[in-house]
Amino acid sequence: MNITQILLSAQSADGNLRVVAEGNLKQFQEQNLPNFLLSLSVELSDNEKPPESRRLAGIILKNSLDAKDSAKKELLIQQWVSLDPSIKQKIKESLLITLGSSVHDARHTSSQVIAKVASIEIPRREWQELIAKLLGNMTQQGAPAPLKQATLEALGYVCEEISPEHLEQDQVNAVLTAVVQGMNQTELSPEVRLAAVKALYNALDFAESNFANEMERNYIMKVICDTAVSKEVEIRQAAFECLVAIASTYYVHLDPYMQTIFNLTANAVKGDEEAVALQAIEFWSTICDEEIELQEEYEGSDDANSTVNYRFIEKALPSLVPMLLETLLKQEEDQDQDDNVWNISMSGGTCLGLIARTVGDAIVPLVMPFVEGNITKPDWHCREAATFAFGSILEGPSVEKLAPLVQAGLDFLLNTTKDPNSQVRDTTAWTLGRVFELLHSPASANPIITSTNLTRIMTVLLESSKDVPNVAEKVCGAIYFLAQGYEDAESISSVLTPFLPNLIAALLSAADRADTTHFRLRASAYEALNEIVRVSNISETSGIIGQLLQEIMRRLNLTFDLHILSSGDKEKQSDLQALLCGVLQVIIQKLSSSDAKSIIAQTADQLMFLFLRVFACHSSTVHEEAMLAIGALAYATGTDFVKYMPEFFKYLEAGLQNYEEYQVCSISVGVVGDICRALEDKILPFCDGIMTVLLKDLSNSMLNRSVKPPIFSCFGDIALAIGDNFEKYLPYAMPMLQGAAELLAVLDHTDEDMVDYGNQLRRGIFEAYSGILQGIKGAKAQLMIPYASHLLQFTEAVYKDRSRDESVTKAAVAVLGDLADTLGSSSKDLFKSNLFHVEFLRECHDLDDEVRDTASWAQGMINQALVS
Repeated sequence: MNITQILLSAQSADGNLRVVAEGNLKQFQEQNLPNFLLSLSVELSDNEKPPESRRLAGIILKNSLDAKDSAKKELLIQQWVSLDPSIKQKIKESLLITLGSSVHDARHTSSQVIAKVASIEIPRREWQELIAKLLGNMTQQGAPAPLKQATLEALGYVCEEISPEHLEQDQVNAVLTAVVQGMNQTELSPEVRLAAVKALYNALDFAESNFANEMERNYIMKVICDTAVSKEVEIRQAAFECLVAIASTYYVHLDPYMQTIFNLTANAVKGDEEAVALQAIEFWSTICDEEIELQEEYEGSDDANSTVNYRFIEKALPSLVPMLLETLLKQEEDQDQDDNVWNISMSGGTCLGLIARTVGDAIVPLVMPFVEGNITKPDWHCREAATFAFGSILEGPSVEKLAPLVQAGLDFLLNTTKDPNSQVRDTTAWTLGRVFELLHSPASANPIITSTNLTRIMTVLLESSKDVPNVAEKVCGAIYFLAQGYEDAESISSVLTPFLPNLIAALLSAADRADTTHFRLRASAYEALNEIVRVSNISETSGIIGQLLQEIMRRLNLTFDLHILSSGDKEKQSDLQALLCGVLQVIIQKLSSSDAKSIIAQTADQLMFLFLRVFACHSSTVHEEAMLAIGALAYATGTDFVKYMPEFFKYLEAGLQNYEEYQVCSISVGVVGDICRALEDKILPFCDGIMTVLLKDLSNSMLNRSVKPPIFSCFGDIALAIGDNFEKYLPYAMPMLQGAAELLAVLDHTDEDMVDYGNQLRRGIFEAYSGILQGIKGAKAQLMIPYASHLLQFTEAVYKDRSRDESVTKAAVAVLGDLADTLGSSSKDLFKSNLFHVEFLRECHDLDDEVRDTASWAQGMINQALVS
């Protein structure tokens, strides 16, 4: 089989040739994997072969070692591990030879494949000679530049793929030495220097002990700072990227170098190419991130061991802020049209916002003169920069400092929504949104929005919602935040009632704009509409919201008639249905929480019919929104919902079985809970089907772990709904709960994500036990005796674990009460022999009211059991 010819045919313009070649490759791979991989590595290393076949050989080789999907990746790793060692050795030798190739693509691909092999072998203590071999390429006399460049690239990729604990310190030292030498100005090839800087970037995580040593650190920092003024733009950019990484990884070591770095960044921001200037600003944004985190971490603590906060931002403020304000004047024409634009003015504004969060009030006097000096200038660049600067500093400084400025400037901002330039209007609408999000609080002593200015604000927002799409989208955002301010104060939200019909009309019309190639405008309009419904005072607005319900149903009905000619059309239909189902969910929740429930009762049949039609168009994103809306409808209609179950059940079952899109699965599990609460024992005929799927989900290793805690809670919901009918499921559900409890005993407590997941799982297990105990209470309570002592052991283990959060504590205490309540005198001996509960319940008296009340109730139940 001529592999060269097949690889070339696989890239042919002739479709038939391609299909045949791809089939041949697949067949070779399946019939003889070791020789297939070896042939590819030989092809890649052979300088006589065409570059095209070598490139593809390298790509296939790389894809045979790594995949995005974790299950597939694991499979590929096992395949490689089980290859004959002599074959692996030959492949690795071919790869190392290829680093010296004269063809750039072959060298580059080879360095990537070397790193993929290293990522499998080095953690297994194999291929230990790799680093030495790569370093040998760097130190050999007269090594050609292409070899050095590819070797540095390989070193960088290897560092990216493996963890610091997998290299010995002397290997790290040797890698850093080689990399830093490659960056040296005496190295004549710019390609080698660039590869060296990029390799250093990937190796920084390994350099912890080198950064702790002052001499080594000084040397590394000097080389990076020298490299930051190289002739070549790409090398300067890469050097600044290293400084950004050092700012976050080695903040504690930066103090001696800050003056030098300030000068470098200031020069780059003022006069260098944009790519370099962006990294220079990113350095300061990263310092802000570090200092904000330090402030949050040690707020109010006098921990002497805390990391030093050098307050670099505070010290640099007088020079840093003017430098960044200048960048705001470097806007691009039409940058407001592109949501993903990232240029020097955007970057400068973002950094200014982070500085405001870092230093608070101190930034205001440095920025306000710039705002006042530019806000009325004839050049739109100045007006936009002034507005952007003002909007950027609204988070961080105190309300006391900002409120007077906002109250004085609000009218000006409202007038600026009519500015002739659309970029100025865009930034003004964004700034108004920030004002409402961060400073609008109706209950405060000095509110930004008052009965005197509300009408004017509403008039301006309603008018501006008709502006060009990108401005209108920001205006919808401003309406959203204005409404959100009334979320905790429904009585005060009456002030919005007179504006409701016009607001709803304006938002529906923004969502309908013929120019909604801007999907974001449509989404923003519907989100604002949802918020207005959420905060409205329902006793005054049920009629208006009832009409809105009819209108949204009408719109959802129209989506079924859209002409679907392509996958793009299908996606548009699906996105629109998702938004409309979202609005319906909010309306159903709002109406069902009030005397206006009858409106839902009258439209429930139509609503359910629409949701089922959405499922019939099935696309996973819509599944989620329609599923959530059905959960709300079940809650609103109570036991009447049972009539929809036969038709709905197949979709619910499909949602529960959707392992790939685990969010859909998770939402479906939540909806089962809603339906249990609505139907109570009327859900019984469907429980066999539901429990079978849930138990399968728990046993499925492919299902994302985050879905498992809600499934356990769902067992509790089902048991509460069907009472002692849950008996038939005990032999299946209880071993699952006990297995999960045992898994928790071996959880990795050093990993924050795992601790978090552990808490979710514990809460899920306790909620399951609580529901089952309450459900089976009564004539069949004795069924729970065999499980009681395991439950108490688990609860004691959780009590002793200091990583539990308060929600777990509350759930654990509730279970103790439920156990005593359900088993009564049968639990007496158990509680006498497991006395941890005494101390556990006593501890709860120092926690919040909810936990305290639950603990008092549990104590009462246990006392009753003990004296019975």
